[in-house]
Amino acid sequence: MQKVLLVAAVLGGFGTSAWGGCGPASEACEIDEGTYHVTLPAGEIKGSIMFLHGFGGSGAGTLSNKVWVPDALDRGYAVIGPDGTQREGRNGRRWSFHPDWPQQRDDMAFLKAVRDDAATRFDLDTAEMALGGFSIGGSMTSYLACATPDAFKAYLPVGGGFWRPHPVTCAGPVRLLHTHGWTDTTVPLEGRVVRGEDRNDLDALIQGDIFYTVGLWRDVNQCLQLRADRFVTKGDFLRRSWIRCAEGSALEFAIFPGGHKVPQGWADMALDWFENL
Repeated sequence: MQKVLLVAAVLGGFGTSAWGGCGPASEACEIDEGTYHVTLPAGEIKGSIMFLHGFGGSGAGTLSNKVWVPDALDRGYAVIGPDGTQREGRNGRRWSFHPDWPQQRDDMAFLKAVRDDAATRFDLDTAEMALGGFSIGGSMTSYLACATPDAFKAYLPVGGGFWRPHPVTCAGPVRLLHTHGWTDTTVPLEGRVVRGEDRNDLDALIQGDIFYTVGLWRDVNQCLQLRADRFVTKGDFLRRSWIRCAEGSALEFAIFPGGHKVPQGWADMALDWFENL
């Protein structure tokens, strides 16, 4: 597939993007369920990443990220930034990610609608589309992967996973790369009490355990061993892969020496993994 460069990038510094809205202007793409933003690479499109913002963020804010978005565009990937629902009386947006909590919107249905609309508008191949997200965007990614594993080719949560009570099973095997900061204190690897006196408070709001999350994915993917089959250290990333698992599945866990962020080099690591599926 080829796209012709129509205008210079509207997002400063993205010399390899064709636009950052819904065409040559910066307005959002509108569908019945909400809005989203898109930036396309200047040349051939190899695939696309739909990436979900964190709490209080926006789709436009996703596209303005200079840590990883330019790397994805340079590699020929379109970047899609959906908008969460507006926080009531406050700036920024959020996701209705936990299936047991009140839903502002059916965000799983919304993201699938964005997938289909972006594919039609921009001639994107849904068979080469990954869903990723940061923080609660990573949580939203994880829950969608659990509920409908075939909705996207692969899943790329960063700094966010399940919340308590943890799911006990998922719909089927997934292709998933989870990335997390070793010193993340906003979404710690072990989880965190966000609201409540302590973790025994029945009304407490508690982030999930990322190690449990990886264990659940091992079970869902029917991996032969508890321990990883392959260990790779490249750059700042310590990576563990399970490869003796259900046919068509893929599971990798990457840790980097930092906190709550999408780290430098993430796009290249994630897209190398994605392209080798």
